[in-house]
Amino acid sequence: MTPQEMWNAYKKIDPSIGDEVDAWAFGVETDLLADLVFKGEKTATASAYDLYALEDEPLPQEGTFDVILDSQNQAVCIVEITRVSVQPFNQVSAQHAYKEGEGDKSLTYWRQVHEACFAEWLREAGLTFTPNSKVVLEEFRKVYPL
Repeated sequence: MTPQEMWNAYKKIDPSIGDEVDAWAFGVETDLLADLVFKGEKTATASAYDLYALEDEPLPQEGTFDVILDSQNQAVCIVEITRVSVQPFNQVSAQHAYKEGEGDKSLTYWRQVHEACFAEWLREAGLTFTPNSKVVLEEFRKVYPL
């Protein structure tokens, strides 16, 4: 199903979502993470704050809806963003790591995986990762399909 098709199907249930489709895929292990969201095991994600600033892209907003894509750009599900915050990498909580639903769901695992990703992405953008680098933390709930 395309993102537009899924959006249109959900819009029949909740017309307040509007017409603009915001669709994206996870940057690493795209299919695995999309499947975790679909199953309800992944209810949060994190991204590098500096990349939003560098690209002059607005931060995610609470109350908005996104289509989660698989590696083939097909729609997997729709989520509603329920919480957005920005904090230093080294202050991300174990609770947030658990909500991300990856690996053994521990903070240690989360830090290992995310530090490697963030360091690489920031380096590619000409920036440097540090333990104090800001991260954007999003929490969401799957709204479609139920």
